[in-house]
Amino acid sequence: MFLGTYAPKLDDKGRMILPAKFWEELSSGLVVTRGQERCLYVFSQREFEQMHEKIRQAPVTSKQARDFLRLFLSGANQEIPDKQHRITIPAHLRSYAGLDRELTVIGAGSRAEIWDTEAWNEYYASTENDFIDTAEEVIPGLF
Repeated sequence: MFLGTYAPKLDDKGRMILPAKFWEELSSGLVVTRGQERCLYVFSQREFEQMHEKIRQAPVTSKQARDFLRLFLSGANQEIPDKQHRITIPAHLRSYAGLDRELTVIGAGSRAEIWDTEAWNEYYASTENDFIDTAEEVIPGLF
């Protein structure tokens, strides 16, 4: 499970060091793809395969399902971290998420998310009050 908030840097070659707490889960392979809200999603290879199976079950006749599948999978990039636990984020994904040198990586349960730090700070500030006010409505019975 991916938890926490981390602040790695993006180097000149588009690489970042994975947070140490994620090494074990991601060391044998991972997939980076477009996320929602202009961040990147990082899945373990195993989790991505399970997600792909679920996506494949969506009806081909649904335009919304086709659109999601196309955008989600066309941006996907498989990676195996190097010996320094670095991954390379392809240019098209860096551009999509507006990534600069300063990154914020968050754990989001079954995935990690990579954000441009400024974008994360803006997102966090704009959603924090909603989080406080809507917990019971979003996930009934949680609290």
